[in-house]
Amino acid sequence: MKNLLKYSLCLLFLPFGDASAQQILSLKEAVSIALANNYDIKLSNNENEIAENDLRYGKTALLPSLTGNFSNSGNIQNTQVDLANGDSREANNAKTTNLNYGVTLNWKIFDGLQMFANYDRLQELQKLGELNAQLTVQNTIADVIAAYYSLAAQKKQLEATETALEVSQVRLKNAQSRYTLGKGAKLELLAAKVDMNTDTTQLLMQQDAIKSAKVRLNQLLSRDLQIDFDIDDDILIDQSLVYQNLKNLIDTQNPDLRTAEINRSISEIYIRQVKGARLPVISLNSGYNFAKSTSPPTGFALRSNSHGLNYGVTASLNIFNGWQQNRAEKNAKLSLDNANLDYERVKQDVNAQLLTSYQTYQTSLQLITLEEKNVAVAEENLKITLEKYRLGSIVPLELREAQRNYMDATARYSNALYQAKISEISLKEITGSIAL
Repeated sequence: MKNLLKYSLCLLFLPFGDASAQQILSLKEAVSIALANNYDIKLSNNENEIAENDLRYGKTALLPSLTGNFSNSGNIQNTQVDLANGDSREANNAKTTNLNYGVTLNWKIFDGLQMFANYDRLQELQKLGELNAQLTVQNTIADVIAAYYSLAAQKKQLEATETALEVSQVRLKNAQSRYTLGKGAKLELLAAKVDMNTDTTQLLMQQDAIKSAKVRLNQLLSRDLQIDFDIDDDILIDQSLVYQNLKNLIDTQNPDLRTAEINRSISEIYIRQVKGARLPVISLNSGYNFAKSTSPPTGFALRSNSHGLNYGVTASLNIFNGWQQNRAEKNAKLSLDNANLDYERVKQDVNAQLLTSYQTYQTSLQLITLEEKNVAVAEENLKITLEKYRLGSIVPLELREAQRNYMDATARYSNALYQAKISEISLKEITGSIAL
């Protein structure tokens, strides 16, 4: 159909430039750029690294703490002391100093196993951070694929719009010739001009839609929004997806279900942490200190020095805290109950989403076959109608109707391809198996 006319449409395509000079961006390249540049992925990776650091240093809670201490103080006072033997002593501007320094070691050797529960919680949080990073990557890939094929569908629609405009130009040229020769009415010429202007408007709008789709794709790739490029507009559909196989993948690979499972594990660990508060806390402590002080001559000692080791053990047990312990344990159990309910809710939601998406996927595959045939029929009908119009055996209205049928059939076919691809992407997202 593109060879129906020799008329050039170069002026209409000036905003796009020379297509042959544009960079051809493949889907694989687009995904690679997104994985390297996308801001959401970078943020998610940083959050995951924070969780990994928390886990890496979480074991330090099992180790003792060592603290250095230093203090140096002094004061100046006027002092008068009356002794028991009747003597008196007096010091003006007497200076007193105190110097202390040393190290203190504290090692909590038992806290009701809370430190071990906290480390287990950090392990689950690290898994959650890793899962969120993977989910961000999966969502980014899905968004890039969807945007890429949305642009491909827009390009297919552009081709149909160009063909319709070419037919309208044939019709306008024919009407102009007939009117010049006195064989056609001015009304026919005006109608041809109106229809060609309508098709030109449609073409400009379609060009604008493609520009917007390119901006959207550049945005997902986190690069200069004004970069121009071209793509391969073939929309390839994976028609091998089987419902039961997809359903089997959900329990082990669905991101939402795995997140709910980790949250349930964290709630179980939290109960252990809360119950640990009922048990005693035992700590070992030790230290080495040095102390030096000076006093005014009103006392018995003018200066003193001391240094040495101290050590001991401390133990504490929560006997009663106003039933706050009971409240915390009840709330922890309710949180676990909520986590279990949330897991079941997510599982049902995911299964419903899978079934709905698979039904849409199946319907879209059927529509592709049907609309592909419709496009072939509509294209053949347009060719025949155009030839009849050139021979003068049909009225312009019939040609216009053939144009509309071809445009509508092409639009439905492009939409069926795109919807099938979106359904395919959705199914692979649900099962955590999206890939190029």
